[in-house]
This record gives sequence, C-alpha cells and structure tokens, in this order.
Amino acid sequence: MTLVRIPLVSDAAIVLATLVSRPTHLVIEARIDRQVVLAHLADRGYLDAWLVPGAPLLLAVRASIGQKQAFHVAGVYVGDELIALDTHVPRRLIAAALDKDALPQFVHYTKVQPKVIVRKHRFDFRLGVGLATCLLNVYPVRQVIDGIARFPDAPDPQVVQQFDVLTELVRYGQRAAAIFVVLRNTAQALVPHEPVDPLFARAFRRAIASGVEIYAYCCPLSPEGIHLGSSLPVYGSLTSVPVQ
Repeated sequence: MTLVRIPLVSDAAIVLATLVSRPTHLVIEARIDRQVVLAHLADRGYLDAWLVPGAPLLLAVRASIGQKQAFHVAGVYVGDELIALDTHVPRRLIAAALDKDALPQFVHYTKVQPKVIVRKHRFDFRLGVGLATCLLNVYPVRQVIDGIARFPDAPDPQVVQQFDVLTELVRYGQRAAAIFVVLRNTAQALVPHEPVDPLFARAFRRAIASGVEIYAYCCPLSPEGIHLGSSLPVYGSLTSVPVQ
C-alpha cells in the first residue's frame, strides 16, 4: 500500500496543553504553561469521557484573524493513545489517499470533486464524470470498545439520512461508498453502535444489503500526523463479529 501521511492540522503550530474546563459544547479552556486560553472544539460527538479536567490536549493555532478562540483542539490523550478531535482530519486523509491512488477500489477515477450536494445532503466526494460516478462519504470513528470500533458515539439523524441516500442511489444503479476512518490504534473491526443509534444501525445494514460499499481503515496517530493504515473487516452487528 502506498504510504499516505498528513499532518494533524494544516499549516499551524501544535502545542501541548492541559484541559481546565469545557464551558460550552464547542469551547474549552486550557492551560499552556501558566496561561489559560480558549480553544474551539469542532467535534460535536460525545466526548465527555475524554474531555475531563487535567486531560492532556494538543492545540493548534488558528490562522484566521479575529476569532474569539486563538486555538482549536487537535487531539486529546487517553492514557498513552492520542485521539484526533479535528473533524477535518479524516476527509483530508482520504483526499490525500485518492490523490496518491492509495485506495485500489477507486484508482480508475480520474476526477475527484469535493463537497457535492445530492438530495439536499452534502457528501464529501464525487468520483469520476458523467454517468459512471461514485458518491463517497467519509466518517470519523473514535469509539473503540474491546478492540471493536463502533460508530456513531451519539445519535445523528443526518448520518442516517445520508446512508438512506447512498442506499437509494445504489438501487438506481449508481455506485456509492462510505469510508470509516478509525482514529485509534487498537481497532480490529468496525460495527454500527446499535445501543447508541439503532436507526443508524438499521440504515447501515440496509446500505450493505443494497450494495453500498463500506470500508474501514485503522489510522494510527502521533503529534506528527496520521497515516492510512490497514483495512478493517466491517460487520452489520456486534453479534456478527467472529469470536477471537
């Protein structure tokens, strides 16, 4: 496999900080040395178990002038493991993989169009031109329990609707796919997190049955960046995972 590695953030310095508090859902207070700063948290997932006072963070300097928060949260350490919290990282990684022809299932497409609107929903990529195209969406996965990556970590009606669109397109002869970027180092397989979002679990299984292509990759992280790792098996439910 072609090595694909990208920095955790684009064109920004990263500093180590310590979480002080989370005054709002999208803002955290952090301490850098003796200074307390505000940082933007773009991830809207369920992060309460990780974002606790004293947690080590990686913050990136925000390039835009006039922002209320001078930093944004790039990642959090859980023990020795770094978990990326920048929602743009998975899409940037897959964009780089497509550019380097590192995903064999998509190498014959010569055009990659980002951010397309289909059925009033935004998708990350349309591959190819004309009738022979593939609609592709990318999803970040951070929850790993007993070695199994599980998505989502909170109910998300928008993702359910996106999967329904992918399923509908395939039924009409369109190629459609989803890539799950597992932002952890320890995953061995991917399943829908049915106890958290049963509607998504059903949409996920409908998509597989209809022919939507589902891929998952374990993508190790470090402060220097993230790389596209090995592919993971995908199962429609936890009960389908073979007993090790």
